[in-house]
Amino acid sequence: MLALVSPALLVILLLIVLPVGWLAWQSIYHDGFTLEHYRRILNEDIYWRSFALTFEISLLVTVLALVLGYPVAYAANAVPKAWSVVILALVVLPFWTSVLVRAYAWLALLQRTGVINQFLRYLDVIGEPLALVHNTFGTVVATVHILLPFMVLPLYATMQKIPNDLMQAGASLGGSPAFTFFRVFMPLSLPGVLAGSTMVFVLCLGFYITPELLGGGRTVMVSMLVSRNVELYNQFGAASAVAVVLLLSVLLIFFVVGRFISLDRVLGQK
Repeated sequence: MLALVSPALLVILLLIVLPVGWLAWQSIYHDGFTLEHYRRILNEDIYWRSFALTFEISLLVTVLALVLGYPVAYAANAVPKAWSVVILALVVLPFWTSVLVRAYAWLALLQRTGVINQFLRYLDVIGEPLALVHNTFGTVVATVHILLPFMVLPLYATMQKIPNDLMQAGASLGGSPAFTFFRVFMPLSLPGVLAGSTMVFVLCLGFYITPELLGGGRTVMVSMLVSRNVELYNQFGAASAVAVVLLLSVLLIFFVVGRFISLDRVLGQK
């Protein structure tokens, strides 16, 4: 048995354990053991603001993705199979385009001379271009678009497992469609809501390209702190400490979520 799993264990060791171990080691060793990098994270406001902004944007993106994704998943589950395939194909279609291209596409749409501002000015709806990009608004809009499939797919998988008989039974007992939906269907879909929300929230915590392009340097998320510590200050130890704190935050989220729902379901294995 050990011989069979040895290649997989070797891959995990080389690609996960060693890099993460090296990351943790750099965060506590610089000419000797030190916790200076973690002390800076605790004492300097820029780190607190960046972590707070990252969690704020991640929460906002998760809520918006849930609001937009739930009706899409519900429609894909309710319509005939042929239409369901079309809806899901449209949801996963963006996966065929890189995140960088999609971020630049949103930059072209939202900038001051972009399509949206020009169209609104053509209609005389606005006199001056709106500030739709290089701020938190542009970052959130593009991030929601990119992460929306990670909300829709777990929701759809959960909704498919809800027996239609339950809805018919609720209707036969006199429940209106809205009453049956809110008292029967929605509670049974909550595992999908939790799984999709966890996936979107955790992925958003580590987003880099989109806030870098759409934020215009004003929306500094944690991933950008890591990048700037390396590129601007050559501080690999500080960057590693920030990355370790972010990694521990993600593990803590999975631990808390795991108390309510199986991690296999969150990771899409069931």
